[in-house]
Amino acid sequence: MARATWNGVVLAETSRPVLLEGNVYFPPEDVRREYLARTRAWSVCPWKGLARYYTVRAGGQANKNAAWYYPHPSPLARRIRNYVAFWNGVQVDAWEGAQAETGTGVAASPARGAAPDAGIASRPEG
Repeated sequence: MARATWNGVVLAETSRPVLLEGNVYFPPEDVRREYLARTRAWSVCPWKGLARYYTVRAGGQANKNAAWYYPHPSPLARRIRNYVAFWNGVQVDAWEGAQAETGTGVAASPARGAAPDAGIASRPEG
Protein backbone atom coordinates (compact mmCIF):
# COMPACT_ATOMS: atom_id res chain seq x y z
CA MET A 1 0.00 0.00 0.00
CA ALA A 2 1.28 3.48 -0.83
CA ARG A 3 -0.18 6.92 -0.16
CA ALA A 4 0.71 10.46 -1.30
CA THR A 5 -0.43 13.40 0.86
CA TRP A 6 0.10 17.12 0.77
CA ASN A 7 -1.32 19.91 2.92
CA GLY A 8 -3.42 17.36 4.84
CA VAL A 9 -5.08 15.93 1.70
CA VAL A 10 -4.70 12.40 0.34
CA LEU A 11 -3.75 12.82 -3.33
CA ALA A 12 -3.32 9.15 -4.21
CA GLU A 13 -3.58 5.77 -2.52
CA THR A 14 -2.96 2.37 -4.03
CA SER A 15 -2.19 -1.25 -3.33
CA ARG A 16 -0.48 -1.44 -6.75
CA PRO A 17 2.38 1.08 -6.76
CA VAL A 18 5.19 0.82 -9.28
CA LEU A 19 8.68 1.57 -7.97
CA LEU A 20 11.03 2.92 -10.59
CA GLU A 21 14.35 4.65 -9.95
CA GLY A 22 13.44 5.48 -6.36
CA ASN A 23 10.04 6.99 -7.23
CA VAL A 24 6.63 5.58 -6.40
CA TYR A 25 4.27 5.74 -9.39
CA PHE A 26 0.52 5.58 -8.70
CA PRO A 27 -1.91 4.00 -11.17
CA PRO A 28 -4.05 6.71 -12.81
CA GLU A 29 -7.28 5.30 -11.40
CA ASP A 30 -5.90 5.62 -7.84
CA VAL A 31 -5.05 9.34 -8.14
CA ARG A 32 -7.52 12.01 -7.01
CA ARG A 33 -7.41 14.22 -10.10
CA GLU A 34 -9.54 16.95 -8.56
CA TYR A 35 -6.35 18.11 -6.79
CA LEU A 36 -4.20 18.21 -9.93
CA ALA A 37 -3.97 20.87 -12.63
CA ARG A 38 -1.92 20.28 -15.79
CA THR A 39 0.92 22.69 -16.45
CA ARG A 40 2.96 23.48 -19.57
CA ALA A 41 6.10 22.14 -17.89
CA TRP A 42 7.90 19.11 -19.28
CA SER A 43 11.19 17.27 -18.91
CA VAL A 44 12.91 14.47 -20.79
CA CYS A 45 14.35 11.25 -19.44
CA PRO A 46 16.74 9.55 -21.87
CA TRP A 47 15.05 6.17 -21.47
CA LYS A 48 11.51 6.93 -20.25
CA GLY A 49 10.72 9.81 -22.59
CA LEU A 50 8.81 13.06 -22.16
CA ALA A 51 7.33 13.77 -18.72
CA ARG A 52 4.46 16.21 -18.21
CA TYR A 53 3.64 17.94 -14.91
CA TYR A 54 0.74 18.80 -12.64
CA THR A 55 0.43 21.51 -10.03
CA VAL A 56 -1.07 20.13 -6.82
CA ARG A 57 -3.84 22.30 -5.32
CA ALA A 58 -5.16 21.53 -1.84
CA GLY A 59 -6.27 23.49 1.21
CA GLY A 60 -6.10 26.79 -0.63
CA GLN A 61 -2.45 26.35 -1.58
CA ALA A 62 -0.65 25.34 -4.77
CA ASN A 63 2.51 23.24 -5.18
CA LYS A 64 3.72 23.95 -8.71
CA ASN A 65 4.91 20.97 -10.79
CA ALA A 66 4.79 18.65 -7.77
CA ALA A 67 3.53 15.66 -9.76
CA TRP A 68 4.56 14.19 -13.10
CA TYR A 69 3.60 11.44 -15.50
CA TYR A 70 4.63 9.99 -18.86
CA PRO A 71 1.72 10.16 -21.33
CA HIS A 72 3.67 8.37 -24.10
CA PRO A 73 6.68 6.64 -22.52
CA SER A 74 9.27 4.74 -24.48
CA PRO A 75 8.64 1.01 -24.96
CA LEU A 76 11.02 0.26 -22.06
CA ALA A 77 8.87 2.32 -19.68
CA ARG A 78 5.41 1.44 -21.01
CA ARG A 79 4.45 0.01 -17.59
CA ILE A 80 4.21 3.54 -16.14
CA ARG A 81 2.13 5.10 -18.93
CA ASN A 82 -0.03 7.79 -17.27
CA TYR A 83 1.04 6.67 -13.78
CA VAL A 84 1.65 9.66 -11.47
CA ALA A 85 4.65 10.29 -9.20
CA PHE A 86 5.09 13.10 -6.67
CA TRP A 87 7.89 15.22 -5.22
CA ASN A 88 8.56 18.77 -3.97
CA GLY A 89 7.13 18.37 -0.48
CA VAL A 90 4.43 15.78 -1.23
CA GLN A 91 4.71 13.04 1.39
CA VAL A 92 4.84 9.56 -0.16
CA ASP A 93 4.55 6.69 2.33
CA ALA A 94 4.44 2.93 1.93
CA TRP A 95 3.44 0.30 4.45
CA GLU A 96 5.59 -2.68 5.36
CA GLY A 97 4.94 -5.60 3.09
CA ALA A 98 3.75 -3.41 0.23
CA GLN A 99 4.56 -5.11 -3.03
CA ALA A 100 5.59 -2.56 -5.58
CA GLU A 101 6.39 -3.67 -9.08
CA THR A 102 9.70 -2.45 -10.39
CA GLY A 103 10.29 -1.74 -14.04
CA THR A 104 11.43 -5.36 -14.39
CA GLY A 105 8.44 -6.83 -12.56
CA VAL A 106 10.48 -7.78 -9.46
CA ALA A 107 8.78 -7.08 -6.13
CA ALA A 108 10.39 -4.35 -4.04
CA SER A 109 9.56 -1.96 -1.21
CA PRO A 110 8.60 1.54 -2.40
CA ALA A 111 10.91 4.44 -1.62
CA ARG A 112 10.13 8.06 -0.99
CA GLY A 113 9.69 10.28 -4.04
CA ALA A 114 12.78 11.80 -5.56
CA ALA A 115 13.21 14.52 -8.12
CA PRO A 116 12.27 13.73 -11.72
CA ASP A 117 15.02 12.75 -14.13
CA ALA A 118 15.83 16.08 -15.75
CA GLY A 119 15.34 19.81 -15.30
CA ILE A 120 11.82 21.10 -15.85
CA ALA A 121 11.24 23.19 -18.93
CA SER A 122 8.19 24.69 -20.48
CA ARG A 123 7.31 25.72 -23.93
CA PRO A 124 4.45 27.87 -25.11
CA GLU A 125 1.52 26.00 -26.53
CA GLY A 126 0.56 26.62 -30.09
